[in-house]
Amino acid sequence: MSNAPTGSEDAADAIAPECNTLDLIIQPREKDLGGGAMVKRLLPFHKRRSVGPFVFFDHFGPTDAPPGKGMDVRPHPHIGLATVTYLFEGAIAHKDTIGSDLVIRPGAVNWMTAGRGISHSERTPPEERATGQRIQGIQTWVALPVFHEQVEPRFDHHPAETIPTFDVNGTQFHLIAGQAWGHVSPVSFPHPIWYLAGSASAGSAFVVPGDAAIERALYVVEGTLNVGSETLDAGMMAIFTEGCDVPIVAEHGAKFMLAGGTPYPEKRFIEWNFVASSPDLIEQAKADWTASIDGKWNATPFAMPDGEDEWIPLPG
Repeated sequence: MSNAPTGSEDAADAIAPECNTLDLIIQPREKDLGGGAMVKRLLPFHKRRSVGPFVFFDHFGPTDAPPGKGMDVRPHPHIGLATVTYLFEGAIAHKDTIGSDLVIRPGAVNWMTAGRGISHSERTPPEERATGQRIQGIQTWVALPVFHEQVEPRFDHHPAETIPTFDVNGTQFHLIAGQAWGHVSPVSFPHPIWYLAGSASAGSAFVVPGDAAIERALYVVEGTLNVGSETLDAGMMAIFTEGCDVPIVAEHGAKFMLAGGTPYPEKRFIEWNFVASSPDLIEQAKADWTASIDGKWNATPFAMPDGEDEWIPLPG
């Protein structure tokens, strides 16, 4: 990414008149994850299944949990993807089958590579459950390259202080993955990816260059942004036209995410919590999870995180 213009007029002038900056606008769909846990789901969408390697994009919260209540996502399996959690508010305790056991807080990045198979749970930590908490964040799934989708599972936690933070014309960025404005994220991924969280002050403006990534999307978490010729409210996602510079203007301030990268040449199949380049891999994962919960934990790629004694069964 190159340096951006300093004002809204400069941002608008940076666009060639013949360049239609927006390819698609996606409205949020409310999804119940169970137990009344509601999220706004943007990807996959019937007109757009993915953006670069991103195949799943959920916005959860803001939600206020009273003392004694909280999130309880029981152990469940994944293959062929990396789950990426980024929080604006609150805390989540993560446990998985390779021994990871830690709490993620705002600004940090949890990057779990499922590979050939992993299961994990996500719960409100004991301290926050006792006091109550307000929680809000983004969870995405990043499909793994074909040569990487059957690797051994791993978990990488990147504390907030290790994530590059920088300012562009009044907008503060956290570079979650990839490269932007001369900065490089410490998050490793074996495929071109581009992922940032932004907080724009009132009146700030910048341009997302057309060469920042092949496929690019912007999601408004809070506030309102003028994106090209369109105004996006909170909960809306804009897919940028490939190769076009896109001016962004925050008249009143906003929080947002930028996501994208290079698309894969192969199709990705998604069923329940599984992502794969082949339906056969998904069918095998379904059989393995069913066998696991029938008491054969040591005979499949899946196991139970330490201290957990419940799980989410295969749907249907």
